[in-house]
Amino acid sequence: MEFIHRENEIILNSETGERLAEITFPYADKSQTCVDVNHTFVDSSLRGQGIAGKLMNELVSELEERGLKAIPTCSYAQSWFEKHPEYNSLVKM
Repeated sequence: MEFIHRENEIILNSETGERLAEITFPYADKSQTCVDVNHTFVDSSLRGQGIAGKLMNELVSELEERGLKAIPTCSYAQSWFEKHPEYNSLVKM
C-alpha cells in the first residue's frame, strides 16, 4: 500500500488508478503555516481495515516534516486527534 503525497492531499489509488482513499488539507491561512483538515474518504471496499487511521498517520508525518499546524474540521480528523493527545502540539487551538 503506497500513499501518494501531494501539497494538500494524501491519496491511495488502486492499481488501475481509481481513488480509493484520501485526506485533504488546504491551507487555512495566507502564510501557509496552517492547514484545514477538511475531508477524509475511504472507499467502502476498504472500510474497517484501518485505512483512515493510516491516512492520519501519514498526515501527522507530513505536518511534522513541513512544520505545519492543523485545524481539523473533518469529523473523523477531529475524533482522531481527540484520541491521540500525543499530537496536540500539531493542532492549532
